[in-house]
Amino acid sequence: MDRTQDIDLDNPRSNAKEDRHFVTALARGLEVLSSFRSGDQLLGNQEIADACKLPRSTVARLTYTLTKLGYLHLVPGSGKYRLGTATLALGSAILSKLDVRQIARPLMQELADFSKGMVSLGIRDKLSMIYVENCRSQSALTLSLDVGSRIPIGTTAMGRAYLAVCPDTERQGLMERIRELDELAWPRIQAGIERSMEEFHETGCCSSFGEWQKDVNAIAMAFQPGEGLPLMSINVGGPAFNLAPQFLLDEVRPRLIELVNMIMGRLGRL
Repeated sequence: MDRTQDIDLDNPRSNAKEDRHFVTALARGLEVLSSFRSGDQLLGNQEIADACKLPRSTVARLTYTLTKLGYLHLVPGSGKYRLGTATLALGSAILSKLDVRQIARPLMQELADFSKGMVSLGIRDKLSMIYVENCRSQSALTLSLDVGSRIPIGTTAMGRAYLAVCPDTERQGLMERIRELDELAWPRIQAGIERSMEEFHETGCCSSFGEWQKDVNAIAMAFQPGEGLPLMSINVGGPAFNLAPQFLLDEVRPRLIELVNMIMGRLGRL
């Protein structure tokens, strides 16, 4: 029997009471590791406790154990931790299995050079999209994001493209969690997602023009690579002064659709 069908991987706290096979201590340890985001070089026990909503004493035991196993490293004299080499090995193993990156990279670079922006490939983790590949234009200023960077799913073109293509039940669950995270911002976020759903059906792409960051424009398209790989999104974005909405929609969008079709063809999915 496959017990993973009964587990909500996006909401581990709910699983302990619902599934006797669920290991709460393991889930908490993974939550501690997940609290380290791109750009968070060092975190102390209290900062991790706040991020994970766990008692500081519990976090202290978890960080001690993770340090002993090499997943965290205690920086001498700081009382804070950074991710250890064991996590690097895990990340490298995952990325090496994403063969689609090797197929997509030269095509992404061509589009980045044409658009004078940044073209990124991402997958979902909880309420974020994580970049797993990046290509930048060599001739223009682009965003300071790299592999491992996280962007929100509800306000970005990449995230909205994911929501447009994922199964209805998954989308409904994600939208409910986005609403719970920020009730005040939800009406605006919901309107943007619904508009992007219509946009996807009309044009094949989703956009975010100044809705994630006021000076950033982007369009994106999601696709299912198959072979057990997760649903992925590719976006083209950059500073608004460099990438006008009309340019992205009229000039870049057809090339983005062609790029995704070429990737799917080389993966044998067309």
